[in-house]
Amino acid sequence: MSDRQPSEVTPPAAGAPAGPGRTVPDARGESAVGTAPAAGAPHATDPGRSAPSGGRLLPREECDKLGLRLQQAVSGFVDAPRDAVEEADRVLEEITARFTEALAGRRRTLRASWQTADAGGGEQVTAPDTEQLRLALRDYRELADRLMHL
Repeated sequence: MSDRQPSEVTPPAAGAPAGPGRTVPDARGESAVGTAPAAGAPHATDPGRSAPSGGRLLPREECDKLGLRLQQAVSGFVDAPRDAVEEADRVLEEITARFTEALAGRRRTLRASWQTADAGGGEQVTAPDTEQLRLALRDYRELADRLMHL
């Protein structure tokens, strides 16, 4: 029997696909759950593209601050249970708002990567090619998968 706890996450073997619950380092060396790019798939390093879709939605520093606030709420429960629960509620509300903002921004970026622009006078600027559309679809799929596996 293994000494490993059920909550531990083990990295996939070399060449193994990432899946839900698997930690995979991203391009910056940070861990992101189940976000490994497909073999040979280009990441968002093309000019005009945003950070890799496997990147963090919220900056690490912000997550750390929110996590610290939640931990302080938990630690204060014995002395002030109601205050602790109210602070936990505020932290969750702030996390929800920040994720909503981050997702809306990511969606705008994705939409801008494939939608055609109007040059004025009803003329269409060049439409995206099939490769741009493929990359956009991949990014939509990866983001949706990440959200469904939170």
